[in-house]
Amino acid sequence: MTTQLPLPRQLPRLAGRRLFAAPGLRSVVLLYGTGALLLVLAIAGATAVGSASISFGDTLRILIDSLPLIEVDQTWTNAEATILREIRLPRVVSAALVGAALSASGVLFQGVFRNPLVDPFIIGASSGAAFAAVIGFLIAPQAGFIIYGFSWVPALAFVGSLVTVLLVYFLARADGRVAVTTLLLAGVAVGAFLTAAMSFLMLTQSDSQFRLGAIFSWLLGGVGTVGWDQFLLLGPFVGIGLLVARALAQPLNAMSLGEEHAHALGVSVERTKLVLIAASSLMTAAAVAAAGLVAFVGLVTPHAVRLVIGPDHRRLLWAATLYGAIFVVLADLAARTILTPTEIPLGVITGIVGGPFFLLLLRRARGHYVF
Repeated sequence: MTTQLPLPRQLPRLAGRRLFAAPGLRSVVLLYGTGALLLVLAIAGATAVGSASISFGDTLRILIDSLPLIEVDQTWTNAEATILREIRLPRVVSAALVGAALSASGVLFQGVFRNPLVDPFIIGASSGAAFAAVIGFLIAPQAGFIIYGFSWVPALAFVGSLVTVLLVYFLARADGRVAVTTLLLAGVAVGAFLTAAMSFLMLTQSDSQFRLGAIFSWLLGGVGTVGWDQFLLLGPFVGIGLLVARALAQPLNAMSLGEEHAHALGVSVERTKLVLIAASSLMTAAAVAAAGLVAFVGLVTPHAVRLVIGPDHRRLLWAATLYGAIFVVLADLAARTILTPTEIPLGVITGIVGGPFFLLLLRRARGHYVF
């Protein structure tokens, strides 16, 4: 059941339909400047780490040399440049893409549902992707399929995620309206059904330990096989989702006060909900196709950022996108270095780090949390 969240402590002024005070220039520069710097350092640091030893300085020089119109005196070998540009950097940048997509989706879903417990997978995106991915693992040996570097599994996961969200939306739609409570319940029901169906399919493969291992590995998440082709295909989906979300940030602020208040401010609530759910589902599907199911990112990062800068979605969306990217880049770095040469699934790292960190945030926030 959707939780009715408290209104902000100070009701917004309706003049000009601006629902929250605009952030000061200094706070904007500090927030986004720090996030951008940390993201660059995280990407450079994660790219420098690997089985082949390449210094952090050479890594920075190679990355700078890769930028257009910039040339740096070469102090590295061609093999080192190839390893960084074609193997490590696509993985690290794709991890940033996954973190950004899941965090932004978490912001949107929590805003639409007005519920702090909602994450990007709440209306069946994860169960639909998992069910379709299992089908992909079952049919992969019988048919070859590669498009832009994607095999059956991520391609079907992407489609399965979107189709499931679409199904849930239309199941919850009645009389031209979609109540958020009905949407939430429909998502839970469809998700439970698809999870049961997926479990049944996995039971039929009990004699194939290799195939089951591959399925469990995908379900726990990871970006180890993502290359530039996949990134270039999925990146535009995330970019479009972010632009749409930013364009509707102010109507989403109005909806956070309740649908009646949003109507009074001239917001087309049903259309706004549809577009926001579509944008967040598109970003979630792209993240699932790139990395499987990665837990906690879309729940923890929006909460952490919201506690710092408040509930204004105009600021919250971009900040959560930045820090979500940083979170997943560092989590992926930990996943491949803690037990070298064994790689820990990315979802395990995000769950281990995200769970206690989320509880700590809630403990420190006490009763001062504003949604």
